[in-house]
Amino acid sequence: MSDSSHSASPGGKEAFHQLIAGLTAEIAGRPLDAELDRWLNANHGAGSPTFARLGAACRQGVAEGWLCEREGGGIRYGRVFKAEDALHRFSVDVVDMQDIAGPHHTHPQGEIDLIMPLDDSPAASFDGRPAGWCVYSPGSAHRPTVAQGRALVLYLLPEGQIKFTV
Repeated sequence: MSDSSHSASPGGKEAFHQLIAGLTAEIAGRPLDAELDRWLNANHGAGSPTFARLGAACRQGVAEGWLCEREGGGIRYGRVFKAEDALHRFSVDVVDMQDIAGPHHTHPQGEIDLIMPLDDSPAASFDGRPAGWCVYSPGSAHRPTVAQGRALVLYLLPEGQIKFTV
């Protein structure tokens, strides 16, 4: 964006890219399944340094205006990075949702979500899951729902693939 009020602070967006690249390096080539869900929560789940760094980077990005810069249907959202080799072919989206169900969609190659309840909503859940990771297998579908408060949710999509249904 050319609007200086929406530019990232030094290191903000670039540091976020590096954080994501480090994480995607660890999961590249792994099946998107229940085992990956368990592994992510055991190694990078709520309370871990990775979770804290990603949460802080997302909150900073929202505050600076380079994350969740769009709004529709009561949900703030935005694709931060398209799928690229440096991110091991994952795209990165972040949404800001509060007590709302988003549009139904399918995940042709799966979806990996990081659920980050905001400080004023520690009990916020995403599809019934608390703070941490949620992995959807290829071909799965859902209507993403945040309940019991407000949360940021980071989505990693293999090859950026998502298919919205009507």
